[in-house]
Amino acid sequence: MSDAELTLLLTRPKQQAGEWLARMAALGVQALSLPLIEIVPTDGQAAKAAWDLLPTAALALFVSPNAVSNFFACQAAGQVWPEQTLAACVGPGSARALVQAGVPAALIVQPPADSASLDSEHLWPLLRERIWAGRRVLMLRGDGGREWLADRLREQGALPEFFSVYQRRCPSLMPNEQGLLNEALAAPERFVWLFSSAEAIGYLQTLAGLGHDWRHARCIATHERIAARAVELGVGHVVLARPDARAVAEALGVMRGRPLQSFSL
Repeated sequence: MSDAELTLLLTRPKQQAGEWLARMAALGVQALSLPLIEIVPTDGQAAKAAWDLLPTAALALFVSPNAVSNFFACQAAGQVWPEQTLAACVGPGSARALVQAGVPAALIVQPPADSASLDSEHLWPLLRERIWAGRRVLMLRGDGGREWLADRLREQGALPEFFSVYQRRCPSLMPNEQGLLNEALAAPERFVWLFSSAEAIGYLQTLAGLGHDWRHARCIATHERIAARAVELGVGHVVLARPDARAVAEALGVMRGRPLQSFSL
C-alpha cells in the first residue's frame, strides 16, 4: 500500500468526531474515528453551582467543547449569559460551541487564529492587561488538568474557582472500534494517528498493551507536550501541527512524501 492511501485516525472524543470527520473529508483526507478518551457527564451539581455564580464572575474559562456542552446542559430556565462576564477558550471548536449556546461573540476571548499554538500560553496575552484583583474566575473543565492559566490569574489577584463538569476516562471500545485498533496496531504503515491529547496517548498505551512496539507508528500531534508524550511512547515518526483541519491535512501530505508545505508548527 502506498503512502497516498494513508488513513488518518482521529482520536478525539466521540462528541467531536463528526465535525472533524466532515472537515477532513472536505479536504480530501481519508479519516476514521477511533476515540481514545471517553467523556462522561457528572451529576450536574458542579455545573449548576457555576451557573449560580456566573453573574458574579468576571470570566468563565472553558477548556474544551465538552466543558461548554456539559455546562450548558445544566442551564436552568431563565438563566442567561451575563453581559458583564467574558467567556474564554483556547480553540475555535470551543468558541463555536459557545456561540451556538448563546454566548455573544463579542464576549468570547480566544487566541488569534494565526497563533503558533492554541493553548493557555497564547490566550494569556489577551487577558493579562485586564484588571483582575479581587475578581472571580470560573474554570470549567473535566476532572483535573493544567493550572498554568489559573496561576497567572492568581498572580494578578484574581480568584479562580474550579468546576469539574465532566469526567474523562479510558474508553470501552465498541467491537468495530476494537477491530480498527487491532488493524492499526498490526499494520502501522497504513495509518497516521492524530493526537490532540497526551492523556489519550496514555489510554492508547493501556489499550494496546505495555509491550507494543511503536517504532513503525506515525502520528501528528497538535501541541508540543503531546508530541513529547508520543516520543516517550516510542512513536517512530512524529509531526507537529496546529489543531486545525487544513494544517493537519498539510502535515499528512508531508508524511506522504510530498514537498514540504507551509503549515504552522
